[in-house]
Amino acid sequence: MRGRRFFPLDHKLQLRADHWSEGAARVATRQGLQAQSFDLAAEAYTEAVGGAISADSLRRVTENWGMQVEVQRTAEAECANTVAHRGESPTTQRVTEVTPITGQANLSTDGTMILVRQESWKEVKLTAISAVTVTPVGEREVDPTDPSRRDADAWVTMSQHSYQAGLWDADTMALYQYAEGLRRGLERSDRLSSVNDAAEWIERITQLNFSRAVQIVDWTHASEHVWEVGKAVFGEGTLATQTWVETQLDALWTGAVQKMIATLDTLETKSETGKEAVRQAVGYFRNQEPRMHYADYRAAGYPIGSGTVESAANTVVHHRMRRPGRGWKRDDAQAMLAGLSELHSGRFDRAWQKTLPVVI
Repeated sequence: MRGRRFFPLDHKLQLRADHWSEGAARVATRQGLQAQSFDLAAEAYTEAVGGAISADSLRRVTENWGMQVEVQRTAEAECANTVAHRGESPTTQRVTEVTPITGQANLSTDGTMILVRQESWKEVKLTAISAVTVTPVGEREVDPTDPSRRDADAWVTMSQHSYQAGLWDADTMALYQYAEGLRRGLERSDRLSSVNDAAEWIERITQLNFSRAVQIVDWTHASEHVWEVGKAVFGEGTLATQTWVETQLDALWTGAVQKMIATLDTLETKSETGKEAVRQAVGYFRNQEPRMHYADYRAAGYPIGSGTVESAANTVVHHRMRRPGRGWKRDDAQAMLAGLSELHSGRFDRAWQKTLPVVI
């Protein structure tokens, strides 16, 4: 055909339009997502395959694949959130399930920052979905040399994590959160919790998407507010601070939030810094009290920490996306985040197959 260039050898070797074999492109893309820079990825590719490749070529291959993944996940999110049409069965699966969680599950959401070129620092919103395992007290070992408040509780662990991360506003994040929840079968899981910090947007979209989830304020975030008051009122690193804080945390641990608020209300301090810390803490605990029933959560075997999504901020986003320099172009960053979400969810091979051209 006039105007079209045809390379018989490319066809014979089953090369792509960019003249890469699928195997080579797959190795290059995985390295481009895993390494801390495309330069390091190119070096790793050369060591693994034996052929030389420039960092710029490897970047193009990686980002182009990420763009394909972004298109697919956007289409799935739109499909998942479209209003049901007349005659559609309530059991219709709009998103194909991958490693569905049939037992207990947890959903946590958070935000972290990356540098976007010509836009400064922008928030990446990400969600982590995990299977929850509860080990009864009598079936786990307790270290007597390292006592903890949790020694008398069942041991709650999370595994089988999956993620979605992107440069989204809260309402757009909600679409992808819901699609990932369908992908993991959350609507059919036995029990569902959602442990987060106290951000209003997280509470709102989680309630919108998964109203049956038991929403819990992350224990560490809550306890940090107590420590801020203690240090502001009694001084940094003092015995008085340690004693006062531990007493309040004991009350918080047993679910006596109202008792702790009453203590804050009667706390006297002449320091303006201390007064402001107390005022903010009272407002915080009054607003979040419905999601701080820690004694009930512990007895029910729910997690009370959001460490999975905080860890995801490091492994999924920071490791690859916080590199020195001018930052990422927005479209390239979104493509990388789409690819990283699938890689760290253990779905890289599946996602790669979905982006292969259909052979007729």
